[in-house]
Amino acid sequence: MTMATPDRAPAPYGDRSSLSGLTDAEAREFHSLFITSFIAFTVIAIIAHFLVWMWRPWIPGPKGYALIDGATTAIHHAMSLIG
Repeated sequence: MTMATPDRAPAPYGDRSSLSGLTDAEAREFHSLFITSFIAFTVIAIIAHFLVWMWRPWIPGPKGYALIDGATTAIHHAMSLIG
């Protein structure tokens, strides 16, 4: 452990001057990686939402969800065969 000289106090974070403990270059590198990852995640989410919208829109048309009607009919038919 080094002793502080009277004319110079030790730096509170060692050689680093930010609260995060990162140097300016490290902070820029982390920020670049974070932004790239965020953009990639956002693009994937937009594509996924678009594909789900194409499969089944969140706002049904005037006849409702046609797939649900077909499934209901199939379930009623299967239940009539069982019991």
